[in-house]
Amino acid sequence: MDQTLPAPLQHEHMLFPEGLHLECGVHLAPVQVAYRTYGTLSAARDNAIIVCHALTGDQYLAERHPLTGKPGWWSRMVGPGLPIDTDRFFVICMNVLGGCMGSTGPRSPRGGEGPGLEPRRVEPWGTEFPPITIRDMVRAQKLVIDRLGIARLFAVIGGSMGGMQVLEWAATFPDMVFAAMPIATSPFHSAQNIAFNEVSRQAIFADPEWHGGRYWEREAIPARGLAVARMMAHITYLSEEALTRKFGRRTRRDPYGPANPLSLFGEMFEVESYLRHQGSSFVRRFDANSYLTITRAMDYFDLGADHDGDLSRPFQGTRTRFCIVSFSSDWLFPTTQARSLARALNRAAANVSFVEIESDKGHDAFLLDEPDFDRTVRGFLSGAAEHARIG
Repeated sequence: MDQTLPAPLQHEHMLFPEGLHLECGVHLAPVQVAYRTYGTLSAARDNAIIVCHALTGDQYLAERHPLTGKPGWWSRMVGPGLPIDTDRFFVICMNVLGGCMGSTGPRSPRGGEGPGLEPRRVEPWGTEFPPITIRDMVRAQKLVIDRLGIARLFAVIGGSMGGMQVLEWAATFPDMVFAAMPIATSPFHSAQNIAFNEVSRQAIFADPEWHGGRYWEREAIPARGLAVARMMAHITYLSEEALTRKFGRRTRRDPYGPANPLSLFGEMFEVESYLRHQGSSFVRRFDANSYLTITRAMDYFDLGADHDGDLSRPFQGTRTRFCIVSFSSDWLFPTTQARSLARALNRAAANVSFVEIESDKGHDAFLLDEPDFDRTVRGFLSGAAEHARIG
């Protein structure tokens, strides 16, 4: 497994020396938020859209990624003439708090002055980075929006963990969000999803290069554990139909031939090779402590927790227009959870539409070529823009 540490990158960012008071009670300062923008902010500052990324995404939404060289994770959706049209809208994507692509997170230096004002050795936060929540992520994003002088966002859009951020935006800052599009998500993380995340975390802890989370001191990374965590998660992003269509039971070579005796340890099936590639490429761009931090934030997420489980109460009196999207083969965030959210918004008398897209591609369908989904996004934004009187 390649254990080469990621090369340092300079990211466009905003620095907030005053920091942020986190839900855990810790005051985190300073706070840095890395971001990218696409399109032009209108003179009235009324055409801004935040696109929130999922667990392993980042701010490089619609351009070549500076680390991997691959296209942006939503390049097929964001750009001139595309469903999220940058000829019309000003699109902002920010690396979440706790991330590892320029925003303050476990890999950020923990400098400053210690007791007696003596200089403290600058080193990464590592496992001492405070626990964060989806709400903390959103409040960090709001610091950027406030500095940009945007009083109201035209829309907030995101899938999976990005959809959780969309819901948090609409619940915490309802007067700032004209339209919200939570995609392939849920108002809480299920017990099953928490269980999957815990298996992934344990894989990282079990790596001999984990070193109690202080792996940087030995210029190492828990590559095998992080790769297994990615492999585990990636299985949940796909459906059985998608895996069967893409790989079936095909082998990379004839395992029964005389030159290739059966082996417990070799790659035999194509799906094995695919998962190993996903794992090995992931460790070159992601930090293990960030993975732990962000998966925990997802696990903590439950919009109804402060309202006796009533999901309608966070949205009482909201004027935000909602479009909830789910995919028929998504078993990670199934349509039943999306429907429960839609019913809660209806009880709150919100303006809400619900769309289930027929797809056999599983949870990752929102990242893939799905014409019905494209039409849904374009149609919702066009309708909302008409009501918001955005040209």
